[in-house]
Amino acid sequence: MSHKKAFIADQRGAVGLETMIVYIFLVSFLLVPLVDIAAAGFQFISAWSALRSFGQYVQYYNPLGPDGTVTWRPGLQTTVSGHTISNLQVKCGDAGATCSPSNIASPKYITFSTTITLAPIGPRPPFMGSVLCPTSCTYTLNYSERFQ
Repeated sequence: MSHKKAFIADQRGAVGLETMIVYIFLVSFLLVPLVDIAAAGFQFISAWSALRSFGQYVQYYNPLGPDGTVTWRPGLQTTVSGHTISNLQVKCGDAGATCSPSNIASPKYITFSTTITLAPIGPRPPFMGSVLCPTSCTYTLNYSERFQ
């Protein structure tokens, strides 16, 4: 048997070359985008947890006076776990109107929000850009908590 036919018959080395190509494909097109999705999930869970914690905090820091006026006591914590809480509003009644001396209907809710910005870790395939950040990588999470 000639040397050429021996190399064609014995292709054990080809799998080593193919493994490198498959490994590069798996890492660049499957694992890196999954890491971005996992990082986005951790940011979302952290922000949602901060909103829930702030909702529990506000239940003990009631801003509503007996006459329906909203007054926040000095020293109100507006940052929870690194997330800034914004857009604080107190709503009265089922219609969701802002509380005032003329509107002190029950139930009473407080609404607030926080903003997260996703930061992709590595290069993404073109189809992943539309999944995580279709228009912008900044998301606002709104939350409401009933307190009375």
